[in-house]
Amino acid sequence: MTAEAPSGCPVQHSADEPRLDFGGTTPYEDYVHASTLHELQRPVTDEPLEMSFLVVTQVMELYFGLLAFDLRYARDRLEADDVREGTAALRRCTTHLKALRAAWLPIARMTPREFNTFRHALGEGSGFQSAAYRHVEFLLGEKSASMLAPHRSVPAQHAELSRALGEPGVYDASLALLARRGHGVPDDVLNRDLTLPYTASLAVEEAWTKIYATDAGHLIRLGEALSDVAEEFTGWRHDHLMATRRAMGSKPGTGGSAGVSWLEKRARRDIFPELWTARARV
Repeated sequence: MTAEAPSGCPVQHSADEPRLDFGGTTPYEDYVHASTLHELQRPVTDEPLEMSFLVVTQVMELYFGLLAFDLRYARDRLEADDVREGTAALRRCTTHLKALRAAWLPIARMTPREFNTFRHALGEGSGFQSAAYRHVEFLLGEKSASMLAPHRSVPAQHAELSRALGEPGVYDASLALLARRGHGVPDDVLNRDLTLPYTASLAVEEAWTKIYATDAGHLIRLGEALSDVAEEFTGWRHDHLMATRRAMGSKPGTGGSAGVSWLEKRARRDIFPELWTARARV
């Protein structure tokens, strides 16, 4: 094997060693665009912990986009009656949410003094303003037209979220599937105003109760996959609440919200509510 080669000559390597010379950028760089990703961290203070905050926040943004992608895929497969693929996509979403929850750890261990060293750099910036996170909420049935307001100045984001506001979420697709399979999901649920947040229905609770009492097949596996997503999403909200309490206590949030008290209200809201209430009736 040749350790060095003249300029312009390929480096020789044995068959059991990785290729090192590609005559330009590496295939890894061309595919992942790692150098672009590493140029996106632009701290505005000299505090070393700001870098942790930036990286973790950007990682969360990437996961929000991935989560929205797989939630849309799950919804589309369920609308096409492909329960197996829809359920598999929901299981991937559960894994994404577990990774998102783990991402809180570096921020959650910052003391108030450490967080305050760079908090002023955020200005009025807040994760509350994340378009990708808002898309995830809409896909999970947490609809609110007022949440479009922060994105009006970014037309592409506003248009995408406006579409998502009026489209079925993954639970809407699941309930429509139950109706097609003969379960008693009422018309007022199937034809509800999709721009409004989903509200619990006794008839839907009864449908899930029957499935959990009698079904050992794909519908109960769908119900469990949805429950896993709901549990991890609620857990993520709770982790957000606890990280905020540790870093800043009861101070107002950076985006102008009430901070901890506002997060407490969000953390108490159930996703896919009948999947939880039906369990007491089985």
